[in-house]
Amino acid sequence: MDKAKYIWMDGELTPWDDATVHVLTHTLHYGNGAIEGTKAYKTVDGRCAIFKLHEHTKRLLNSSKMTLMDVPFTLEELKDAQVKLLQENELFNGAYIRPLVYLGYGVMGLYHKDAPVKVSISSWEWGAYLGEEGLRKGIRLKISSFTRTPNTSGMGKAKAVANYLNSQMAKYEAVEAGYDEALLRDDQGYIAEASGAAFFMVRDGVLISPPSDNTLESITQQTIIDLARDMDIEVVRRRVTREEIYIADEAFLTGTAAEVTPIREIDARIIGAGERGQMTERLQSAYFDVVAGKNPAYIHHLTYIN
Repeated sequence: MDKAKYIWMDGELTPWDDATVHVLTHTLHYGNGAIEGTKAYKTVDGRCAIFKLHEHTKRLLNSSKMTLMDVPFTLEELKDAQVKLLQENELFNGAYIRPLVYLGYGVMGLYHKDAPVKVSISSWEWGAYLGEEGLRKGIRLKISSFTRTPNTSGMGKAKAVANYLNSQMAKYEAVEAGYDEALLRDDQGYIAEASGAAFFMVRDGVLISPPSDNTLESITQQTIIDLARDMDIEVVRRRVTREEIYIADEAFLTGTAAEVTPIREIDARIIGAGERGQMTERLQSAYFDVVAGKNPAYIHHLTYIN
């Protein structure tokens, strides 16, 4: 990981190497925390802008509310903090932003009401999450033996720290088996999402994605749906079975880090022509135009930092 100058911690810019917490920090032991992943891009006019800053920051606060953490900063304060952090870190060519709400040092035991709620925001330069080659040629997926944590067993709609143990185990299993990414099913056996991204497939010209009833409500997924409808592509949200993804014409993942990553193979089955498909390429290109400020209809989703 490339270091930046500062990490924002509870309202103060702290030197990167000094941004530490106590070993008895509550979240470290019991897993109650909320995270976000937001990206800033260098735009067509040479400036840098954060994409959907408002939506990501709102989701951070929503996740914190779901998991009973009372964040001591407002939505606007957190948005301003992210802009200031990128400015002070001079990340004008783009950056990944990681806000974190966590329970700090002060109490021990499962009952967390009296644990102090802390907030940090980190930012650094980070390239394509699944590789530049993956963006062009596609990646290989393995359907995981792990089930996506059902809503009856946790706060599945929260982008919560604890939820990512499930994703971490699935990702590790897939990579160790020689794949690039894991795809998880829900407790009914239907396709849910990848370890950190939403899933789309194309069949007979229709763009299909699972519903968000047992997945995180993905901000990037909604962006792709909006772009597809702009292009008069039919979009369907429905349950998806394991078998039908094997015979999809195209498939891809979306997420802040994953962006729009084609899938060329799932469980040793070649998807379509085994490369980035035509619809995937159109949507990928449209997405990168949006974050680069090339699409006037989406400019209001950009927060310029310089």
